Order: sequence, then C-alpha cells, then structure tokens
Amino acid sequence: MSRRSGILEFAVLGLLRESPMHGYELRKRLNTSLGIFRAFSYGTLYPCLKTLVASGWLIEEPGSAPEEALAASLAGRRAKIVYRLTAEGKEHFEELLSQAGPDAWEDEHFAARFAFFGQTEREVRMRVLEGRRSRLEERLEKMSASLARTRERLDDYTLELQRHGMESVEREVRWLNELIESERAGRDQRRPGPDSPVPERDGPSRSPAGGAKGSTTNSNTTGDSDGLPRPRGASGGSPPEAPGQPDPSGDTTP
Repeated sequence: MSRRSGILEFAVLGLLRESPMHGYELRKRLNTSLGIFRAFSYGTLYPCLKTLVASGWLIEEPGSAPEEALAASLAGRRAKIVYRLTAEGKEHFEELLSQAGPDAWEDEHFAARFAFFGQTEREVRMRVLEGRRSRLEERLEKMSASLARTRERLDDYTLELQRHGMESVEREVRWLNELIESERAGRDQRRPGPDSPVPERDGPSRSPAGGAKGSTTNSNTTGDSDGLPRPRGASGGSPPEAPGQPDPSGDTTP
C-alpha cells in the first residue's frame, strides 16, 4: 500500500466513524474538511472504498428511499450506495489513531492525523506533535545550512524563495510549540490531588466562565480537545475549505 492510499483509507474511516455517507458526500467532506485530498478523483476514492469493504471494515447499504430506488431502476440508473463503518472498521481506525511513529509526522499524513485529533488520546497527540516539531526543526537546520553554503551563488529571487520557505517552517514550529504547551497546561490543570478521585477520561478544559476553551472536538467524536489554539497560517494546520465538485456519475457506484 502506498503512503498516499494509506492516508486516504485513514481519512475515509475517520469520516465514516462520524456517520455513514455515500460516495459524493464522502468526497465532498474529504475536499472541504481535509484540503490535502482536493486533487484526488472518484477513480481514486471508489477503489479505496471497495478495498475497505473487502477488508470487512465497511459495508455497503442502499441509501435511497424505496420509491427513489424504483425510479432509479426504471431510469436505468443504479441506486445510491451508503458506506457504513463496521465494528471491525472502528477497531481498526482506533488502532491507527494510536500510532504515533514517523509516518504521522510527515506533511500530508500529519494534516490528516491532526484533523482527527478530537478522536485521539492525549498522550498520542503529544507524541505526534512533538515528533512533528522535531522533524521540522531538523528540516529547518538543514535549510539554514544549505542557505549558508549557497547564499553567494543565488540570485535575489531564489534567495528570497529560500527565505520564504524557512519562514514557513519557523511559523509552523511556533504553532506546534503553542499546541504542545496547551496540551501540557490542560493536563497539568486536571492533575488530581492526593484526595481527588482519578477521572476515567479527561474532558475538555473550561474557561472561568464555564465555556469550552477553543475545543476542536466534534460532538459526534469521542476524544478530548483541551482548548488548543487555532492554527495561524501554518502548513500543518487545518486545511482551508474548497468547494465540492459535482458528481459526474450521479452519486452511483462505478
């Protein structure tokens, strides 16, 4: 399995954990919620869905009302198919969420992992964030050394491009530092005292007024968010939204 197909499968399982969807709706969510998938096509999505069904992680269900299904049949069209996560699929996705190795620190995979941080355990989030920061600090060091060696041979525009790249990495490192400090602060604030009962699961941190502090957790998810600061232009932040494209196949399976 290629790295990109692995990221796509992870994102599909994560979105279907929230609710069942048909192909067009799923593609739209991948485009708008996870901008890293803007360029992929139905020719990429449907083979991924078929693979997940064959693995037992998804099931296909008819998604249309009976009269709509009959109309589709009379018109010679296939009825919409809805994809639903199975118990095995949920277990597999939770296993993927628990992984915090080097693959989770790479550019595209980190963006997908961050999109599902609301469903990820705190300790795993910390390992992913710290690993990503370490990776970027290594990248920044190499970029700085390369720029120092080649500065005299670069024209002004190439030099400016190099500086722009370094500034982008530096901004993401600062953003990661803020996220890591917020995670640590949330953990320390809820650390129980000697006479306090230990909670079964951490909840989102609260502001003095009682409201959730910047929680990124969807109401349908099971993770906790702890008042993380919003991304501010960092490349590893939440991807921008993009308009969905019409389904040329009429929301039908290929």
